[in-house]
Amino acid sequence: MDPTTLPAASSDATVPPDRPGDAGGAVPPAVQPDTPRIRIVARRGGGVTETTDVAELPALYADADACLWIDLIDPPAELVRDVGKVLDLHPLIAEDIVERNQRAKIETFGEIVHIVMFSLRYAGEAEAIEIDFVLNKRFLLSVHGPACDLAGAAALRMDPGAVMTRGPDYLFYTLVDHVVDGYFPVLDALAEEIDDLQDRVVQSADDWTLQRLFALKRELIAIRRATSPAREIFNQLTNREVGPIEEAHVVYFRDVYDHLIRVTDELDNYRELVAGTLDIYLTIVNNNLSVIMKRLTGVTVIVAGIGAIAGIFGMSEAGSAFAGAEATGFWIVTAVTIAIAAGAAVILRRIDWI
Repeated sequence: MDPTTLPAASSDATVPPDRPGDAGGAVPPAVQPDTPRIRIVARRGGGVTETTDVAELPALYADADACLWIDLIDPPAELVRDVGKVLDLHPLIAEDIVERNQRAKIETFGEIVHIVMFSLRYAGEAEAIEIDFVLNKRFLLSVHGPACDLAGAAALRMDPGAVMTRGPDYLFYTLVDHVVDGYFPVLDALAEEIDDLQDRVVQSADDWTLQRLFALKRELIAIRRATSPAREIFNQLTNREVGPIEEAHVVYFRDVYDHLIRVTDELDNYRELVAGTLDIYLTIVNNNLSVIMKRLTGVTVIVAGIGAIAGIFGMSEAGSAFAGAEATGFWIVTAVTIAIAAGAAVILRRIDWI
């Protein structure tokens, strides 16, 4: 099979619904069979060329004046190693890319910088998607899954040549700015869900609400784990000399750093809101339990009163009573007992105990 193409995706994959009203869970997008695993964009001689043939990469890289963007979409290990050999990447970089199980980080290997970030998407639940960037003064390598669309950045859709003219570091800024901007729609969706859960808790504190609160809490922790280290990454990019980053472009990375601070602050606020909503849920459940216990106590008062009177007088005369041979006093005691029970029920009802 050609390493630059994807195998056919299964058409019968389904995900069960995870919340009321959903027809079904979101199925992660799969790359179509004819979608290339590699996309190479080169700017040289004042023009931009694009290819999906990995065999053309050595010739493009041999041009010292070319600015390259190599975008790998869910690549197999063989393709990563082939590209790594052409670009002379450190074996550890290729290994980390193949494993696809890293935390957000920045590592420097001479003039090559390896940066791991995460994009976010929301389809009923928030999901973090790993993106690997390898930056050099001559190229930018990006590796990600099919759910992430780096080519969708507005600046690249309009004029990729203008972006690449300013160098791989500015191209890197354009892509990470697009990724970080994508955080805010996900945060807005989470904020709406938190508001809905708060309303639902007040209306009906049911088991589904509790399960969703815990799930949302786990999502927020996972998102923070994925995005929080990015602040340190851009702190280093803006406050230390990083070979491939030109000094004139540092100001752009400061803008991304400011956005990440805002993201972290909002995540902290959302975690507090979820924790507060969980406290409200527990308070409502405890209040409902108190109401139930109060009503049971009211019923106990009535039944205990009847039982006490019946215990004093005994039930030995029941047969005579049913035969109509019982004395008048028996019926008077019975009537008084019923009247006392009814009076207790009225009083308990007025104080909302039953």
